[in-house]
Amino acid sequence: MTIASLNLSAAHPSWHTCLQQALRRLNPSYLKILLQSHTWLPGPDKIFNAFSLPLPHVKYVLFGESPYPRQASANGFAFWDAAVTELWSPKGLSKQVNRATSLRNMLKMLLIAEGALTPDNCSQAAIARLDKRSFVDTGNALFNNFIQRGFLLLNATPVLNVNTPHKDARAWRPFTQLILNHLLNEQPNVSLILLGRIAREIDPLISCTSKQKLYAEHPYNLSFISNPVIRHFFSTLHLLKRPH
Repeated sequence: MTIASLNLSAAHPSWHTCLQQALRRLNPSYLKILLQSHTWLPGPDKIFNAFSLPLPHVKYVLFGESPYPRQASANGFAFWDAAVTELWSPKGLSKQVNRATSLRNMLKMLLIAEGALTPDNCSQAAIARLDKRSFVDTGNALFNNFIQRGFLLLNATPVLNVNTPHKDARAWRPFTQLILNHLLNEQPNVSLILLGRIAREIDPLISCTSKQKLYAEHPYNLSFISNPVIRHFFSTLHLLKRPH
């Protein structure tokens, strides 16, 4: 297998040259081993799905750590759990959402940012009482809203190989560095959303000056839900609203 076996066609053409250059930054021995394996996620067909957003349309980069450790969930987009279908249930959040800690906390934060909930009461019962007819009701619709608003949903480590997560993280840093610096040179006003330890991983990779950075805890922390900086940032984006 060669680099060509990675599905570059999933990426918008505006990314192709950059992605090819970034892939050449990977250690050839590492890449050879990766391409000979069939166990890593999200797999060669999905690894570049996040780059389906045209480069000129990118306004924000929301960083995740690495793909979900389940084949049904990992789809090449950070934070988007492909196994989650319905967001809501008669009891509040759906069972699928309640099992996905980061997504659950992100949804509660977005409901507070919309003014639908208050930070002191975002329980299942409070969510169940909401009139959610104006809100999207599936995971696909929610993350399509993210993409339509210009979010590049990028994992700092694009692959998850259960046996070598730390090796994978190190191996992909030169790739991520080239991608980021190319993006920021082309789109200097892009905002970076750095959650949890991602900030420590990403900051050293950026050679150009980015004026727009938002630092916060990772969404799996309960404090993310009521973080006023996060709430303020997302309050104007209305990511829960159904498209008109």
